[in-house]
Amino acid sequence: MAPEAELIAAMAPLIADLAEDGAGAVALAGSRGKGRSDRQSDYDFRVYAHAYRQDLKETRQWHRFEAAMAEWQSQGLRMDGVWMRSYAGVESDLGAWLSGTAIPKSFEWTIWGYHLPTDLSSQQIVSDPEGRLAGWKDQLACYPEPLRNSVLKQYREILNYWAADYHYESKVDRRDLVFLVGITGKLANAILQVVFALNRAYYPGDGWNLPMAAELELLPPDFTSRMAAILEPGRDPDALHRQRTELIAMIADLEVLIAA
Repeated sequence: MAPEAELIAAMAPLIADLAEDGAGAVALAGSRGKGRSDRQSDYDFRVYAHAYRQDLKETRQWHRFEAAMAEWQSQGLRMDGVWMRSYAGVESDLGAWLSGTAIPKSFEWTIWGYHLPTDLSSQQIVSDPEGRLAGWKDQLACYPEPLRNSVLKQYREILNYWAADYHYESKVDRRDLVFLVGITGKLANAILQVVFALNRAYYPGDGWNLPMAAELELLPPDFTSRMAAILEPGRDPDALHRQRTELIAMIADLEVLIAA
């Protein structure tokens, strides 16, 4: 058995046992859930349950989980702990996303917010005693049109505002680097949000955005190479002006693509 399979087989029952009834649903998320892992990737486990053991971190179940995690990590297989969620909480949040309320949750460990549909649709189900994880995947099998419309509206407003706003140009003229780093990230994220929604594909989250975008059907011309040039504009005197010009051109090409 491969080390990854051994780790999952060993950790899944320990993670499931954190639930109050000892039968939590377990999934592997993050880059490994998406099938995009590399040597730098850790193991992002999720556990779902109705409730968890009282004073969980004082229980023998938690200590057993932590000891096993430490043992695997000593062998070079790094785990990002385990994220515990309730069935009821997920289903409430999922209902909002399906109806078009696309509001990512803010956590310190994510730059662009936690996107529930991405997580649920891409995670690898390990244990699903009530079939709920599979049911969520079924609900997300077709990209919801209310969500698509909401994402397109929200992020196109951001893009079109900054494409026309004179403050952006003045910040370039002043070489206000802190502002420009921030606005470049904001606009790059908004562009990718629009691209994925346009293609009825779930936004990947913080990682693998450009490689996954390259696999989409509806893209502006030379999308990935242009985005790479925008994000790495160089250090010549015209670099920041060129970056802004190319961002505005990309926004215009997106509007043409949407209109078509």
